[in-house]
Amino acid sequence: MTEVTEDAVFRDEDWYGDEFAERRFVRCSFHEVDLTEAVTRGAVFEQCVFGNVRFNASHHTDSAFLRCTFTRCNLFEAEFTGCKMVGSTFTECVVRPLRVVGGDWSFVGLSGADLRRTSFDGVRMREVDLTGADLTGAAVVSADLSGAHLAKAKFGKADLRGSDLTAFVPGELELAGATIDDAQAIVIAQTLGLIVR
Repeated sequence: MTEVTEDAVFRDEDWYGDEFAERRFVRCSFHEVDLTEAVTRGAVFEQCVFGNVRFNASHHTDSAFLRCTFTRCNLFEAEFTGCKMVGSTFTECVVRPLRVVGGDWSFVGLSGADLRRTSFDGVRMREVDLTGADLTGAAVVSADLSGAHLAKAKFGKADLRGSDLTAFVPGELELAGATIDDAQAIVIAQTLGLIVR
């Protein structure tokens, strides 16, 4: 049976290396909490607030962070596998190097984030806000970026193979040195108004 915690405030907690399985937190606040090397499996955080929380080297599998707010959190070397982050926002957070495999990061706010050399593999990222974000050298492969907000984003030397690039507008973002496949090249050409035969 899932343990549910609602409207609780956690402050200065030391949860280093702790494991959270089948737990659910609703409208909870976490401040100055240490979740370094913590593990979540099937946990759900809904409309929660995270302030100055350390997620360093933490591992999250099949967990959900729905409409959560992350402010000045550290996600250095954190890994998310099959997780849902729908509607969550990240502000002034350290999010590199971050590794994400599968899952749904649609409507996530990462505006202005430093995502250099991060990895997103097979992630659904519909309408994600990457305005002004720096993904230089990142791997964003087989990702659904349809409807993404990408103005002034940097994808120089990024690996974008297999991803949906229909939201990419050349000239509005940096793409120099990025790697794409043949099908994506056609999409980019069509965006520029070119006719491919």
